[in-house]
Amino acid sequence: MTESAPESKVVRNDEKNRYEVFHGGELAGFSEYEERDNETVFIHTEIDDAFSGRGLGGILAKQAVEDVIARGRVIRPLCPFIKAYLDKHPQYDEHVVDEGIAQ
Repeated sequence: MTESAPESKVVRNDEKNRYEVFHGGELAGFSEYEERDNETVFIHTEIDDAFSGRGLGGILAKQAVEDVIARGRVIRPLCPFIKAYLDKHPQYDEHVVDEGIAQ
């Protein structure tokens, strides 16, 4: 599955403080965050078991991280899933607290 696959999309749901990934029009998973000063703190991510194995977690993480960066915020990955994604993608380090951003 490619990132541009029409059956999946990621939206930021400010009302629920989470990024949501949809597949075939159904909510497949989400990543919850909190906004603190200039940080977006990722606290929990989950993908519904019915949608596992389709790469949706990676699509969700990539688009959430890129949206945070586009909004000029920095990332604090408390969520193990987002942390693991960022560890595999060092191109984002300059936007991540404790990686490219000193405490």
